Amino acid sequence: MSRIQLFDTTLRDGEQSPGVNLNAVEKLQIARQLERLGMDILEVGFPAASHGDFLGVQQIANTLKNCSVTGLARAKESDIRTAYEALKGGIDPRIHVFIATSEIHLKHKLRMSRQEVLEAVKYHVELCRELFPKVQFSAEDATRTDYVFLAQVAEIAIQAGAEVINIPDTVGYTNPVEYGRLFHYLRQHVPSFEKAIFSCHCHDDLGMAVANSLAAIENGARQVEGTMNGIGERAGNAALEEIAVALHIRQDHYGTPSRMKLNEIAKTSTLVSRLTGMAVPRNKAIVGANAFAHESGIHQDGVLKEVTTYEIISPELVGVTNNSLVLGKHSGRHAFINRMELLGYELDEQEIEKTFKAFKSLTDTKKEITDADLHALVAGGKASYNQPFEIEHVQVHFVSNGTQSATVRVKDKDGNEVEDAATGAGSIEAVYNAIQRILNMDCTLVDYRIQSITQGQDALAQVHVELQLDGCRVSGYGVAQDVLEASARAYVHAAGKLKEVFAETRS
Repeated sequence: MSRIQLFDTTLRDGEQSPGVNLNAVEKLQIARQLERLGMDILEVGFPAASHGDFLGVQQIANTLKNCSVTGLARAKESDIRTAYEALKGGIDPRIHVFIATSEIHLKHKLRMSRQEVLEAVKYHVELCRELFPKVQFSAEDATRTDYVFLAQVAEIAIQAGAEVINIPDTVGYTNPVEYGRLFHYLRQHVPSFEKAIFSCHCHDDLGMAVANSLAAIENGARQVEGTMNGIGERAGNAALEEIAVALHIRQDHYGTPSRMKLNEIAKTSTLVSRLTGMAVPRNKAIVGANAFAHESGIHQDGVLKEVTTYEIISPELVGVTNNSLVLGKHSGRHAFINRMELLGYELDEQEIEKTFKAFKSLTDTKKEITDADLHALVAGGKASYNQPFEIEHVQVHFVSNGTQSATVRVKDKDGNEVEDAATGAGSIEAVYNAIQRILNMDCTLVDYRIQSITQGQDALAQVHVELQLDGCRVSGYGVAQDVLEASARAYVHAAGKLKEVFAETRS
């Protein structure tokens, strides 16, 4: 059986989701988990977009050892050479170069003729081939491109040295029948079709991204692109975990497995959700909280008698297990490190020290420490690494039916502490007003969400916020047993990102 290659763009297309702004530590943490998940190729950024993006791509490319790392580039020489500088240290560097091919893009965006596009494809793919051992070419807005012209573009790209040809549904316009027909046409009309791997990249604007991707596989695609949890611009991308599980469960139909380690899916989904601030809907396939829940009496009766009556996917297949007591108040450092390793984390000394300290603090107030708690501790600890500010103290004075007041102490990365107080209509507003006074930042809170990580009265709270300042919008998160402390941590996490963004802009 041929194997489908998985091309993950969570850290490029996925990060383009409104409000998502990952720092270098968070990007590397996600990249390492995607590598453990078994992705073949990681697209981790657009090196020419900014200096920060360049450094992020470079760090990941130089770190990962078990998958190929790529970056996006326009059909523009400066983009391509910048991408080379960022990626050249990787073990299997490749470039993903693109140009639009639909009439609407040629007329209104590129203002180029078809002949000019063909010449640009040939020139830039040849340049990529001189620099990179592997080249992927994408025809942007392929599904709204004339079939005959698209076949010409693909053939020229292959002749110029592209080993992968991506046929993206950039705006989520197509449907499974049309998309399958397009791949079938290209298979018949691109003379060098078998000399390259044809790839699909689908957006979910009409809710058909996964179905379209599977239709492409049925018609000759051997690489599928997407993101974890289906995040991405607008309505998002095809969810790779859904595609991989579909290929596994329906091997009888597709006969094309992937390399994804399915039991790492739940962990990866949770990590991506937590760090991006994009919650997974409860009813989402594969990773939603209700994916393995049965409320109907008829369904419950059937599952109790024989699980396969209503459950085609076992929770264990995708790494969903019942949380149990794994560590306690008397657990030592060695046991803690061992458990972290079993959960898949590779922590350096700084991370171990900080996370173990948070663990011991949690055991003083929480009776049962579950795997979910440990995942949250790691994520919560990493939120403060390399951040300009950290919450040291929060005190709130609550008055029923009155104005609330809060005192907050913040420490910067140099160890300096500043304390201030403020009032507000509610406790959280008072805390945030105090933080704004300390940081001297007039941010706008555009989103605030809170959820419980585990069950019970002593559950950890996870808070996500989105802040906006001068048109820049970023997300932040905080984890703590106390909702107010988690809220404060989330706010300073996001505020720190804003500081980084504006510092980079000034430089």
